[in-house]
Amino acid sequence: MKKKNLLVFGTRPEAIKMAPLVKELQKNHQDFETKVCVTAQHREMLDQVLDFFEIVPDYDLDLMKPNQNLHQLTADIITELKTVLEEYQPHYVFVHGDTTTTMATAIASFYSGAKVCHIEAGLRTWNKNSPFPEEMNRQITGRITDYHFAPTQQSKENLLLENIKESNINVTGNTVIDALLESSERVKHLENEEITHLKSIVSTQKELILVTGHRRENHGQGFVNICSALKEIANKKPEVQIVYPVHLNPKVKGPVNEILGAVSNIHLIDPLGYPAFVWLMNQSKLIITDSGGVQEEAPSLGKPVLVMRNNTERPEAVEAGTVILVGTETSKIVEETLSLLENKERYKEMSGKHNPYGDGKACARIVAFLKDQK
Repeated sequence: MKKKNLLVFGTRPEAIKMAPLVKELQKNHQDFETKVCVTAQHREMLDQVLDFFEIVPDYDLDLMKPNQNLHQLTADIITELKTVLEEYQPHYVFVHGDTTTTMATAIASFYSGAKVCHIEAGLRTWNKNSPFPEEMNRQITGRITDYHFAPTQQSKENLLLENIKESNINVTGNTVIDALLESSERVKHLENEEITHLKSIVSTQKELILVTGHRRENHGQGFVNICSALKEIANKKPEVQIVYPVHLNPKVKGPVNEILGAVSNIHLIDPLGYPAFVWLMNQSKLIITDSGGVQEEAPSLGKPVLVMRNNTERPEAVEAGTVILVGTETSKIVEETLSLLENKERYKEMSGKHNPYGDGKACARIVAFLKDQK
C-alpha cells in the first residue's frame, strides 16, 4: 500500500524550501501518494513561488486576511485543516521551519493521528522572544514531531538535548540548497517582467549590495539604525549601488522611505518574486539581511552575508565564516560593510568558505529515510 503524504505550507520561504521535496516525492509515486495543502498565510508571494515551481495545490485554505493576528490565524489553520485531514487521512504530514502554519499544522496533525515530519528541524536560539514568534513555533513543533529532518549536525545536537530519540533524527542538509541550485541555473536564461525591470536599474559595471529586512524585533529604532547605516554606506561609497526590495509592512516601509528615499545610489523597489530575487543574489557583491533563509542560500553562490540580528538560530554559518552577525548598531553595519568592500583578501576568503547547509541532495535523503519506515 502506498504511504499518503500531505505537505502543508503557507509562506514564500516555506514554499521555496518545500517545492523540491514535493517534486522528489512525486517522482517516487510508486511508493507514495503525495498531496499539497497551502494555508496562504502569505497569498501573493506564495503564489509566485507555486507558479515558478509549477506546483498546483490540492487544497487551498486561502486564510490570508487584512491585519490578521496570530491568535486568529492559529485558530483558523487548526480548524480548517481538520476537514482536510479527515478527508485525505495522510500517514505523514510534512511541515517546514518555524511559521505559524507549521506550528498549527503540527497540532492539527497530532490531533488527527498522522505522523508529523518536520523539515529544517532543530534550529534554536533558546530565547523564546527572538525571533518572535518563530522560536516558539519551532520548539512547539519539535515536541509534536515524529521524524525530524535536521539540516546540520548542530541542529541534531539541539534535538538530542531536548531528549528527542536519535533514531527519529536524520541529518539531511537544507532543502533550500536543493531549490537554489536548480533555480540559479534556470534564472540565467529566464526573462520575466521583474528580471527585465531589474536589468534596467542595475548596472553590471558597479558593485551591488543587496539588502533585505523585515524582522519584527527590528521594528522601531532598529530599522532607523539600519537605514542610517545604509545611508552612510551609500554616501561613503557613491560608486556602489544598493538595491533594497522593501517589505510591505508599514513599520518597515515608513523609516526606509523616509531615510533612504532621496539617496541617489539606493534603489528602493517592491518585494520580488523568487526567480528575480535569485537573479539579484547572483548579481550582488554582498548581502545585508535579517532573513534566515538568505543566511543559508547566499554562501552557495559565494556571497558574504552580514546579518542584522543580535543572535541567530543558524550558528553554523557564523562558525563556518560565511556570515557575520552585525546586529542593528549603525557603526557596526557600516564598519563591516566597508571592510568587505575595501579588503579584497578578506572578501575572497569569506566568499570562498564552504556552505554548511548542504549539497543540494537533502530531498533525496528525506525520501530515502521515509522509504525505510515500516
